[in-house]
Amino acid sequence: MKFSPLVERLISDLQVMPGVGPRTAQRIAFYLLDHNREGAVKLGETLNEAMSRVSYCPKCHSYSDDGAVCSICSSQKRLATGILCVVESPADVLAIEQTGEFEGTFFVLHGHLSPIDGIGPAELGLDQLTSMLDTGDYHEIILATNPTVEGDTTAHYIAHIASRRNVTATRIARGIPVGGELESIDGSTIMKSLAGRSPL
Repeated sequence: MKFSPLVERLISDLQVMPGVGPRTAQRIAFYLLDHNREGAVKLGETLNEAMSRVSYCPKCHSYSDDGAVCSICSSQKRLATGILCVVESPADVLAIEQTGEFEGTFFVLHGHLSPIDGIGPAELGLDQLTSMLDTGDYHEIILATNPTVEGDTTAHYIAHIASRRNVTATRIARGIPVGGELESIDGSTIMKSLAGRSPL
């Protein structure tokens, strides 16, 4: 059975979101049509405005409205720490911010080095990152890229840039999760945990 062309288009367009297949899109479409048309209209208006106005902060490349400097980069207190944390995505910024422990600033790569996919230093904005380190405003750069081959490669590349500018490059620790049991942890993680052990 086929629905009206507009309903079919709605179901099809909802599938643009990750993890949303035909069945999930159909359920969302039917829910909005049957129970929450007002919410759907508001969602549509917000989506339209967000797609038009949200861009990247000119300093850290995280999201900001209308190309303005974001609230983190606007904080003189945070800039004064001289610590810059490099992450792969804005979601990583949120994860670190939710801990309430980090007081420095960020630089968002929006990916990682992947020559096979045509993603090199220029695509990640590493020229701008290099310029930031050249200012002398930073004494430490924390490399919080994902613990993958690509993430490690990206971290090593940036660490080399930092070392040439006498900026200390550190890597976030990796190891056994809180509450985890050794018998259920993979060998690579245990190896990293042993290598990164610290005194009590």
